[in-house]
Amino acid sequence: MDVALGVVLGIVIAVSVGAGARLLLAPRRVLNPQGQAMQAAVHAATATLPHLRGGLTAENAERAVGHLRALVQADAVALADRETLLAMSGAGTDHHAGRPLASLVGEGRDDRVHVEPRLRCREEGCPLRAAVVAPLQVGDARIGSLVAAWVDGHRLGVEDARVVGEAASLVSAQLELAVLDAQEERLARAELRALRAQISPHFVYNALAAVASHIHSDPEEARELLTEFAEFTRYAFRGERPYVTIADELGYVEKYLRLERARFGDRLRVRLQVAPEVLPAVVPVLSVQPLVENAVRHGVEGRADGGTIEILGRDLGGDVELRVLDDGCGMSEERARAALAGTGRGIGLSNVDGRLRSSFGDEYGLRIAGREGGGTVVTMTLPKFRAGVRAA
Repeated sequence: MDVALGVVLGIVIAVSVGAGARLLLAPRRVLNPQGQAMQAAVHAATATLPHLRGGLTAENAERAVGHLRALVQADAVALADRETLLAMSGAGTDHHAGRPLASLVGEGRDDRVHVEPRLRCREEGCPLRAAVVAPLQVGDARIGSLVAAWVDGHRLGVEDARVVGEAASLVSAQLELAVLDAQEERLARAELRALRAQISPHFVYNALAAVASHIHSDPEEARELLTEFAEFTRYAFRGERPYVTIADELGYVEKYLRLERARFGDRLRVRLQVAPEVLPAVVPVLSVQPLVENAVRHGVEGRADGGTIEILGRDLGGDVELRVLDDGCGMSEERARAALAGTGRGIGLSNVDGRLRSSFGDEYGLRIAGREGGGTVVTMTLPKFRAGVRAA
């Protein structure tokens, strides 16, 4: 994704330079100083970006065509899929928008910018006389066209074709990022479904067993535990976008721990110390709970005297660090590597690590280390803010 964003930035710069030169050379803009022309070109280029990030739809095209027209300095600009003019800005919009692409230009070559020096619109009074058509490509497939058209009196030149071609490359790069976004979203949802499937049998069995153990001895406690269980499972299995704040995640971690305390009683001891300034940061849903469940299984379960689980969070400036510690038997480096690789027995650690990295980048994720005096420390790092990642 970082490489793709770098490509987009490079295209924005290239398109802006070309369009800035056109703005300086255009007769109606001769009074503009160079800096003002370049600023206008950069603004027009970057203004298209958010609208096209959602894919090539009629609505997104409608929002982008005006900025593209300002960028290429044409009398009309249209965005089309393979068959239809999805949206148009400028001359001829009243009778071309929404009609077949062939009503304005020929089909042309699939993978090359081409010039149409004589447009033959059947609509009486159409002022458009010439056009440049550039392909919109995602990967090796042409998915649409960018059409820039001019009225009488404009002689098409090499510079026109170059600027339109670079503008089409900018649009194509945004559409490619839209495809990547959709793929990452599907991957994130698939990984979350996998984590839910992995955790649910173990957790559901133990939680219901804890509720059942209180039904006769303490019915009120059993009802409260059942409510906590219902709220936690709604949280874990809800279908919205898979991001929440740290505050929300920790709230449901506490519900999980209450259910576990019903099983272990005084054998499970918990210490929670999280700096208030990290609570609004956003994490993938079910990213802290699996670390705590892993600590309970390896640090408390099977030990007659139980153990202590610590959840610590601190502010690192632009980043957040969350640590989950247990005082169990510890984990060797080999087992830690296997857990993060997904080949070990740790509950969901590789899944959480993968979702953190796909959401925030490879500089973030999980680290597992032994704890001095015995036990395991799982450390999560993530940014306080990342564009495009929002809590549901």
